[in-house]
Amino acid sequence: MKITIHPLFLLLLLSIILYGDIALYSVIIASLLFHELGHYIAAKMVGADIEQCKIVPYGGEMTIKNEMLLSYNQLIIIALGGPLATCIGIFASVPLPDLLSSRLIEVQLFILAINLLPIWPLDGGRIFCYSLLKWRPFSKIFEFYLTASFYLLTVIIIVLLYLLPHSLSLAIISLFLWSKVIGDWRARKYRSAFEKIVMNRLT
Repeated sequence: MKITIHPLFLLLLLSIILYGDIALYSVIIASLLFHELGHYIAAKMVGADIEQCKIVPYGGEMTIKNEMLLSYNQLIIIALGGPLATCIGIFASVPLPDLLSSRLIEVQLFILAINLLPIWPLDGGRIFCYSLLKWRPFSKIFEFYLTASFYLLTVIIIVLLYLLPHSLSLAIISLFLWSKVIGDWRARKYRSAFEKIVMNRLT
């Protein structure tokens, strides 16, 4: 499996380094890799072939070979793998020395909270969307979910930027999520065409 780092994640880390907190930099990297390990193990458990893992500002993205051929149950399990690994990491951090434990728990709780938001393409958004599609495999549901995610994300960003106007990290994460949702929305017609071909998809 190939591991890459998105340029915006490097910018996020640069902002952390400029604030002089190298220890936080190390904790974030370790926490994100552990989170992605959870996705990787879950993918292997359901027989999915992982081609690449890209570390992005909010966590990571797995490129799965022939992802559209996987059942929604398989996709839900893969999406759950990261948050489950993060929960394990939080509990494993408790007995560590206080200075290290507090940092690890704080970072992992942040990663967990962000990833469980019901917004595409976060883990919470994928779990919720795949659950809807499992109930009714109709491509318009995916299109509607992308649109709803965009507007919900916009509202959340406006509120957070009002509360934390000088947060460069928040701005970087927001920029990436916006671009990801817009990119997936533009490619929605390809998914719609595929859904029409693969009508007997297993659930």
